[in-house]
Amino acid sequence: MSKKRNLYLNTIPVEEARAKYLEAVREKITVRHEVIKVTDSLNRITAKAVYARYSSPLFNASAMDGIAVRAADTDNASETSPVTLTEEQYLVVDTGDPIHPPYDAVIMAEDIVETEEGVRITASANSWQHIRTVGEDIVAGEMILPGGHRIRAIDVGVLLSAGILEIEVVRRPEVAIFPTGTEIIEPEDEPEEGSIIESNSRMFENMVTDAGGIGHRFPPIIDDYEQIKAKVSEAVRNYDMVIINAGSSAGTEDYTVHVLRELGEVLVHGVAIKPGKPVILALVNDKPVIGLPGYPVSAYIGFENFVEPVIQMMSGSSGKSHESVQAHISRRLVSSLKHKEYVRVKVGKVGDKFVAAPLARGAGAAMSLVRADGFCVIEQNSEGVEAGDIVDIELYRSKSEIENTVVVIGSHDLILDVMADIMPTRYSSMFVSSTHVGSMGGLMALKRGEAHMSPIHLLEEETGEYNVPYLKRMFSEPMALIKGVQRIQGIMVKKGNPLGITGLADLAAENVRYVNRQRGAGTRVLFDYRLKQLGIPEKSINGYDREMATHMAVAAAVASDGADAGMGVLSAAKAMDLDFIPVGPEEYDFALPRKYLELPHIKAFIDILGSREFAERVEKLGGYGLEHTGEVVII
Repeated sequence: MSKKRNLYLNTIPVEEARAKYLEAVREKITVRHEVIKVTDSLNRITAKAVYARYSSPLFNASAMDGIAVRAADTDNASETSPVTLTEEQYLVVDTGDPIHPPYDAVIMAEDIVETEEGVRITASANSWQHIRTVGEDIVAGEMILPGGHRIRAIDVGVLLSAGILEIEVVRRPEVAIFPTGTEIIEPEDEPEEGSIIESNSRMFENMVTDAGGIGHRFPPIIDDYEQIKAKVSEAVRNYDMVIINAGSSAGTEDYTVHVLRELGEVLVHGVAIKPGKPVILALVNDKPVIGLPGYPVSAYIGFENFVEPVIQMMSGSSGKSHESVQAHISRRLVSSLKHKEYVRVKVGKVGDKFVAAPLARGAGAAMSLVRADGFCVIEQNSEGVEAGDIVDIELYRSKSEIENTVVVIGSHDLILDVMADIMPTRYSSMFVSSTHVGSMGGLMALKRGEAHMSPIHLLEEETGEYNVPYLKRMFSEPMALIKGVQRIQGIMVKKGNPLGITGLADLAAENVRYVNRQRGAGTRVLFDYRLKQLGIPEKSINGYDREMATHMAVAAAVASDGADAGMGVLSAAKAMDLDFIPVGPEEYDFALPRKYLELPHIKAFIDILGSREFAERVEKLGGYGLEHTGEVVII
């Protein structure tokens, strides 16, 4: 081929070039999946949501070394009036031992004194103290990981604990890397005058790995048109992507752009970036082929701007992050002076500030690591931080992801898992983060500016209207209500309903053990309202003060020996294979300040609520109505 200069007729902005190329590549590629062992899945990207096969713990277990007792046998024990338990009244247990009826509490070994008659205690035990209940950490049937999630070391452990041995992940794209240039030599070769030691391709190999692909580096190709053409032609048949380093500029022996024009289509040659102007973006046999400049800094910048986004698109990866932010802590954290403590937190950006919501701090709460967006580190010799304090957060996720996350705090429902799973696959740069504190807790979070929206289902007793009266009463700023789902609340009981429970009145029976939702939860509000209607006093409900934070946790307690009945939604009962006695329909909606309706991720949230994909997923859960889902009510 005759020698001629490669002249740039024009250069286009980086963002425009990248958008143009990604759109063209997206139309040509097919993201492929594969099934691998969970033990081999570190840093891989989930192809779809993963659900637990087993609960963790698998059984009600002692959280301490000590004795298992009936809480009722310890009533009135005190320092001045100790109680002695005989051997028939307790069972010696170690941490992790199963706890079976009639025992419903554990007393730590250091809190008992052995006597000839048995053991002496100086404090009464609360029901279920120091017992890890079935499903306390993981509930069978709940979503462990959403689709599009990069699997971390803690995720591997939790997946195995949940009975998941194999997982479907996005197949990593295989990238061929060709250094070119007659003057370049391998690092192990002896350099001569005019030689350039080749190193860019080894950098690319590692950057490909970081971006989520598999790099295959080949020996250098001399500046020969036919050799370059032959190698590229072979590579696009065997690999998912090709990188050609050097030969992309305006030199008389820079053949890359001419080869690519002959073999395929060059979409971009030259971008408005310095250094790194002579980038080539092409498609050959529907495969992305990118020519990068030879200077190392230019090559690095070109890779980050153009190669990495393509690999991430093909691998489902959103990249890794080691960023940190300053955030307002949403709750007071008390810490021991003796320790440096790492508190797992959910992080979101609400308005102009980052907000960090602490997650479970228990040593056994492995799922808090899976759910966490980062760590708040409380240094040794510090007693903690107060609510509203500004703290440093070490992030798991990139700051841009967090800035494009819908922060949801309020009532729990399984549809939140559906939303969290669909969002990053439908909108690749947007996410949903939910924390379950009950309807009233969510509204208080909205008032403090700690969330974008709060899922609520609060019944106004006087009018029988849901949700709107609470927003009018509690907020002075303009508010909106995104209509969610109509769902059925009821009593979850064991399969076959062995106690013959037919309604709320039966829950007052002495032999029925009930498990409640936390104060402020919409389910608790409804339950209290119905008890009041029926004239049933709270104290007549055995287990009224035993609280769970989610419908699935209540269902797990009922499915085990932990309880006989609990209020919840039909979808949770179905997930745990329980029988269900309907109590009544309700409206589960999303409250938010009106000003947030224009945020891109809120618009995406509303779009998903009204989508066919969401409707199909929710219909499979069962127990929901979608008549007004996605409609916005201005208040």
